[in-house]
Amino acid sequence: MRGFVFLLLVAVASAKVYQRCEWARVLKANGMDGYRGHSLANWVCLSKWESDYNTRATNLNTDGSTDYGIFQINSRYWCNNGQTTTSNGCNIRCSELLTDDVSVAINCAKRVVRDPNGIGAWVAWRRHCENRDLSAYVAGCGL
Repeated sequence: MRGFVFLLLVAVASAKVYQRCEWARVLKANGMDGYRGHSLANWVCLSKWESDYNTRATNLNTDGSTDYGIFQINSRYWCNNGQTTTSNGCNIRCSELLTDDVSVAINCAKRVVRDPNGIGAWVAWRRHCENRDLSAYVAGCGL
């Protein structure tokens, strides 16, 4: 347990909070624009409402699982936090989602969206982004 807490502290120390356009550029550079049919604006919207573009965001859920990082990836299904029974679909430690190296988070988000629930796996996307005009999320970013 102490090792896990240490890893979380190291992860938090190297975390980053992105600006909207900065995050949109990172997502585009990592192939998220159009990934599985979802525009860049969908991914920016999802990240805004899940974490406010914060790589160190965490949320403890009522079922005992925890959501991690900029995409709020859940420990019950997608990562291993050493506490929650997990299927670890992304085959990663949850602490890897809490650093400023967002490549792990982006690759895991790509894995999540390939699941039958798709981008709808994220509650915040369903509540705030689905069937809405999302152009403001990439407006003025020069993309």
